[in-house]
Amino acid sequence: MGMDLLSNLALGFQTIISPQNLLYCFLGALIGTLIGVLPGIGPVQTIAILLPTTFALPPVSGLIMLAGIYYGAQYGGSTTSILVNVPGEASSVVTCLDGYQMALQGRAGAALTVSALGSFVAGCFATFLIALLAVPLSELAFRFGPAEYFSLMVFGLVGSIVFASGSPLKAIGMILLGLLLGMVGTDVTSGVQRFSFGIPELADGLGFVPLAMGLFGISEIVKSLERREKREIIKSRLSGFWLKKKDIKEVTPAVARGTFIGSFLGILPGGGAILSSFISYMVEKKVSRNPESFGKGNICGVASPESANNAGAQTSFIPLLTLGIPSNVIMAMMAGAMMIHGIQPGPRVISSNPDLFWGVIASMWVGNFMLVILNLPLIGIWVKLLSVPYRILYPAILLFCCIGIYSINNNVFDIWLTALLGFLGYLFVKLECEPAPLILGFVLGPLMEENLRRGMLISRGDPSIFFTRPLSLAFLIMAFILLIVIAVPAIRKKREEAFREEA
Repeated sequence: MGMDLLSNLALGFQTIISPQNLLYCFLGALIGTLIGVLPGIGPVQTIAILLPTTFALPPVSGLIMLAGIYYGAQYGGSTTSILVNVPGEASSVVTCLDGYQMALQGRAGAALTVSALGSFVAGCFATFLIALLAVPLSELAFRFGPAEYFSLMVFGLVGSIVFASGSPLKAIGMILLGLLLGMVGTDVTSGVQRFSFGIPELADGLGFVPLAMGLFGISEIVKSLERREKREIIKSRLSGFWLKKKDIKEVTPAVARGTFIGSFLGILPGGGAILSSFISYMVEKKVSRNPESFGKGNICGVASPESANNAGAQTSFIPLLTLGIPSNVIMAMMAGAMMIHGIQPGPRVISSNPDLFWGVIASMWVGNFMLVILNLPLIGIWVKLLSVPYRILYPAILLFCCIGIYSINNNVFDIWLTALLGFLGYLFVKLECEPAPLILGFVLGPLMEENLRRGMLISRGDPSIFFTRPLSLAFLIMAFILLIVIAVPAIRKKREEAFREEA
């Protein structure tokens, strides 16, 4: 086992040290940090916008770059939270509470250092965890039949409802809409066109890129234009990047706790960076000897959530790469990127594309190291970028979106479709419907339908196959328990209040 792991990691590092892959790893980390710094553009929107650019790249380079954008954004988001009190990324909301207070006290340098080092330690540990769990989990996945896969996907979708902010009923509605949109196109089994309304461009189904770009990229641009920009940037010269002995002693257990919380929550369906940072902050406050200091510049209030969001961002790759199940919306986009390159996410990736699998894992170590070197020296540049008004940025982003969408199929229809979906995404924002469950439903829908039909075919039309197989039954029971949890009004109300308080 140990030797296998070492030889696999050697293959991964052999893949990543090629100049091309190193360049795309660096580009991903740099772009991720940049969009983490700029408020109003998150990793979801950026990955949606940049998906078309990966088509011209080899699959390994494309995925390495997209992964770098995701965990790079966790680093960059902390910079604006600490210096401007504006979270550049959703998972950095909690960092504002103590990070900005530290900056006002003249300790911005220490806050930025602990954020970068905490993220680095967490990222390295989470990557080691992926390497350790990958092979055993994928071997377990080979024992799954259609019934088990269907039930696992049901559990994954129900899990995304539990962790979605806002109304669970709206989240269920969005999942069902995603499942319906996933059915548009030609039925694989019978060859009959469904829900295409005689439009030839819809014969192959709705494109993943126009859907993701419309719901996240375009709608986010329109939403950002509504907000009045107010940024109070710390004007004093940044200094004091070296941590004192007292600080190191204080943050070490906080970083460890954040890393473990993030690593665990990242694996869960619907989890990831955002949930990890909120939970770790609450835990840190509970275990602290002086909880009243939180929100007033406590260094642990920066160290723990920043470690957790990076660990959560990276361990969320585990279910995607080993089971083929995306645990959150960014992983759904990664799954979409893999499918576009003709790679089916799941246990077969390790055996059929070992260089891609281990190359992506090795790139996370390299990327995390690059981010530490990149972040602290470039803080001055990031601060200057914050003075660029969003009204100047958005036309360039829109133009890039249109070029990217058109370049996929050289089809104007895709641009109109993206515009329509962008309007729909904006409508969802106004109705307070989170589009993330819709994307998960859209990606998992065709796979769920395929496994449901295969299971029914094996059992000759008997639906009891989903309840008589032990693993399948276990997933369905867990999904049912989660549904009961969100259905109990008292728990639901408390959950929504907690989200409001933290936000």
